[in-house]
Amino acid sequence: MKSLVHGRPKACVIGWPVAHSRSPLIHRFWLDRLKIEGSYELAAVAPADFPAFVQDLAGQGFAGANVTLPHKQTAFELCDVTTTTAACLKVVNTLWIEAGKLCGDNTDAAGFAGALDQDAPGWDINVRTAVIIGAGGAARAIVYALKLRGMRRIFLINRTRTRAAGLAADFGASIEIVDFPDLPGVLAGANLFVNTTSLGMRGQPPLAIDLAPLPPDAVVTDIVYVPVETALIRAAKARGLRAVSGIGMLLHQAVPGFERWFGTKPCVTPELRGVVEANIVAASQTMIV
Repeated sequence: MKSLVHGRPKACVIGWPVAHSRSPLIHRFWLDRLKIEGSYELAAVAPADFPAFVQDLAGQGFAGANVTLPHKQTAFELCDVTTTTAACLKVVNTLWIEAGKLCGDNTDAAGFAGALDQDAPGWDINVRTAVIIGAGGAARAIVYALKLRGMRRIFLINRTRTRAAGLAADFGASIEIVDFPDLPGVLAGANLFVNTTSLGMRGQPPLAIDLAPLPPDAVVTDIVYVPVETALIRAAKARGLRAVSGIGMLLHQAVPGFERWFGTKPCVTPELRGVVEANIVAASQTMIV
């Protein structure tokens, strides 16, 4: 049920800091295109103030909220009800009020799969083997999504092997930990390669990976979306591989929340993608100047 302020449903994104979030750009685009009289706001909330803010969402007139760093784990702990996905991942990025209860979901897994479905259709047909770089929160959501889609074997490579071991222990025997020197060998049999780290992000070191061992029908995806096209995505395209940039996951993970708060399921369109990509490019040019 939507909360109303003067008859207008509203939602927000909560973070600390939060000014960099592109959630308002995405949700306001949908509100405008769908002609919904609602609003979407930024909420800069310090960690100490987060519990009180969230527990009074309805009192402030919010139908719900997105949650970004550093609040995702605390949001999970505060929820009265969570989805199966959120319960498995133990982090929440989407909140809503239902029957007076604070409910939470993690939409990253659905966002990852939705991006691949749109940008590399059929990617999950006869899926067998994936290679994932990283073992953080994004990697957990992606492993969850891949297991739901029937991925039989997942190789996990991370700078800290103990963290990778923790993720593997939570998801079962299909997860195998390998070290960077073993990467060419596992790439040779992989259908999907995923970067879940910040390597390749503007201001970060590049992800130095040779994609040559990948089969010609493999899909390469990078969750980084600043810059819009990372060196990894350019390298994949240069080899003729199907490449899925991080913009897709960013856009698709926003869909479930919008539907819950505003009552209509939005679409991820080329127009929306263009708006967000242009915003990222403009922001990057401003930083350079």
